[in-house]
Amino acid sequence: MDEQIVFGDRMIPVKLPDRTRFVAQGLSTSLPPVADLRAVLQEALRRPLDLPPLRELAKPGWKVTVAFDDPTVPCYGPVWEPAIRSVLEELEHAGVKKRDVSLLCANALHRKFTRGELGKVIGKELVQEFGYRLLCHDAEDPENLSFLGATRSGYDVEINRRVTDSDLTVYINTVVWRGFTGGWKSICVGLSTYRSIRWHHSPDGMSMSIEGNQMHAMLDEMGELIEEKIGKRRIFKIETALANPLQVARIWAGSVGETRRAALDLLKQQYPPRRDLAEGKADLIIYGIPDWSPYASFSIMNPLLTLVSSGLGYLGGVIEALGKPGCSVILATPCPNQWDDLHHPSYREVWNQVLSRSRNPYEIRDLYEEDFAHRPEYLYKYRFGYGFHPIHGIMATYPLKRLKHAARVFVAGATDPSLVTHLGFEPKESVEAAVAAAEKIHGRDSSVLFIRNPLAGNRK
Repeated sequence: MDEQIVFGDRMIPVKLPDRTRFVAQGLSTSLPPVADLRAVLQEALRRPLDLPPLRELAKPGWKVTVAFDDPTVPCYGPVWEPAIRSVLEELEHAGVKKRDVSLLCANALHRKFTRGELGKVIGKELVQEFGYRLLCHDAEDPENLSFLGATRSGYDVEINRRVTDSDLTVYINTVVWRGFTGGWKSICVGLSTYRSIRWHHSPDGMSMSIEGNQMHAMLDEMGELIEEKIGKRRIFKIETALANPLQVARIWAGSVGETRRAALDLLKQQYPPRRDLAEGKADLIIYGIPDWSPYASFSIMNPLLTLVSSGLGYLGGVIEALGKPGCSVILATPCPNQWDDLHHPSYREVWNQVLSRSRNPYEIRDLYEEDFAHRPEYLYKYRFGYGFHPIHGIMATYPLKRLKHAARVFVAGATDPSLVTHLGFEPKESVEAAVAAAEKIHGRDSSVLFIRNPLAGNRK
């Protein structure tokens, strides 16, 4: 049968076996977009789920931090600026002076973003109005970090000092993506440090599950400690569900816990578990990789992002959910051999030196994580040069865990086959050639599943 498959920045024709079944990746919902975003924001701020209205909660003379998702999140609608403006209006009504409000980008171990880049997300006017009261989180600045201790299970909790020192922190989440984002992840990751993030950012730790999400169970425990230390009314959360990557469906305000519960209750109705997307598991899983990664915002893709972080990571949850143990995975991508050493300074070394020695993410973590987490030359680039934290290049290898389930990975259409073999994958000139090779292993009657990934692009 004739189909189209995403291939980097374009769609290409592909012939698939007639027995192929089709599944959508499920990035959009059936929810209608809101007609008036400002009105919905105002309603949420004035009728929170379990806290007083923001204009009543805040007091004159208070120091307030308004934190917000960084540009890596998969929201491409105009959410940031109207949300920040609506919060500022409510704070002004409460008697809080604008000079006592700071804006804080929750970039975690991602890179800091330039003022020009932030202007494209939150609006140039806000960047100009707030001047140097607009900041990016620095996970390596000891003077501006607060260590709150360990949770009952022993997880370290270290967060930006503005959360502990401000009278109130308002956090604006711009998208709850399945069960992955939102909740305490906004603060306990976005405004945290490697000391805390290492507990759940492991090969088996990160999860998009809406129910039974072990990563968020850890984060909830960290959040409990934060509320125990600073009080339960010091963080006011805005949580967002999208109709699609461009439009908002629902917005809630209130405590971190209640807004997340409301968002997940809605998303449960929209996203069935991935294992239920198809009847029976497949021998062959086929999908294309778009020219997209959350970590290539205002940057470019590189082979590690393309083949591992996006290919097996963000897009690869279908492998375990829908593929049989020992299945074959066919990825379609040109995978250009390009690198952005400014924004991803440790990635090339991880690709050349680490992955040439091991492709086992558990071994990589044991041997290299602590080294890369504290490399001074890379930490300098994180703090002062708009580079990702050095540990991020190591964490980008963790989706290789999918190879415990998939026996082999074919990559169709790569312009440089040596990039594919560097990972132990098998290059093929086309999807059709990859299917033929997989059929020699699984048989001509093997079950085939095609995942329809959309064409997508990075923020520029």
